[in-house]
Amino acid sequence: MDPELLERITARRAELDQLEERLAKQLTEVRAERDELAVAERVLERVSEQIAHERVSASPVPTQVGGRAVMLIPHRTSDVEESLLPPDYQRILAAVRQAAGPVMARQVGELLGVDVSVRAKLEPLRGKLVRLVDRGWLRKLPDGRFAPRL
Repeated sequence: MDPELLERITARRAELDQLEERLAKQLTEVRAERDELAVAERVLERVSEQIAHERVSASPVPTQVGGRAVMLIPHRTSDVEESLLPPDYQRILAAVRQAAGPVMARQVGELLGVDVSVRAKLEPLRGKLVRLVDRGWLRKLPDGRFAPRL
């Protein structure tokens, strides 16, 4: 056999072995990335389902507290409309918006026709205002006044 031809065959075999090694490494990397994408897709599906479930459960749902039926106030998000709030809370929001600027709970009570001279009637209103702040519908300024969210 021709030694030069044998040398060429050996060289080509070495090239092909290197190519096979590189391709095997690339194939391993491609498979690993595909597996990572599959995991990411499953996580995204789970998170999307969870978000959809949370959106559905964000609407006001009657609940029992102390034997009384009460409405839970949903957090303000782009897909939760003010109309989902109980009527009392909608009136409170409207009163805060119609005021010329930030208002104290007493002023909101006056706008709503609450007897603000009786503390026992004003405190539940203050609680509702704070609940609207906590859920993102209103904001509370450091001086205790309430203002609409922008």
